[in-house]
Amino acid sequence: MTEKNSNAEKNSNEVIIGKLGKTHGLHGLIKIIPLTDFEGRFDDLKEVFVGGNLRQIENVAHIGEEIFAKFKGIDDRETAKNLTNKILTVPRSQAAPLDEGEFYTFDIIGCEVFDGEKKIGVVTEVLKTGSNDVFQIETADGKEILIPALKSIVSDIDIAAKKIFVSGYENAD
Repeated sequence: MTEKNSNAEKNSNEVIIGKLGKTHGLHGLIKIIPLTDFEGRFDDLKEVFVGGNLRQIENVAHIGEEIFAKFKGIDDRETAKNLTNKILTVPRSQAAPLDEGEFYTFDIIGCEVFDGEKKIGVVTEVLKTGSNDVFQIETADGKEILIPALKSIVSDIDIAAKKIFVSGYENAD
């Protein structure tokens, strides 16, 4: 499970949880496009940074399959339109808790990857493939390689040290 953080914000203390979309109705409701794997993330949220500005949430509504928010002080459609395409963030301290062995995407990005003592490169992206994640690695010579994030290949992830250790991975040059 992941919450996202853009490369520009990976060293930030904020975590991206969503983006605002189209307005709904005449009274300031605006669609939330979730950028998190955590169902119900928005249900109990009382405040969130919208484009970097802290905003109070009056109400979150589920209409069909979509989620909408009503922000305090945003009482009409035109004012709500000004929030469209703004990114929603929360302080890292409010990131959803993880189970053991789970990591946030933004914690993985920037980790150095090693095969034994040999440094392979640095994780630049985590690709979601459906069956398992894949680490996109940039090598020292600027090449890009992909390593599946499988227990049979990834032997250890040390987020505090920003290091990932792999074994059994053959780089097909």
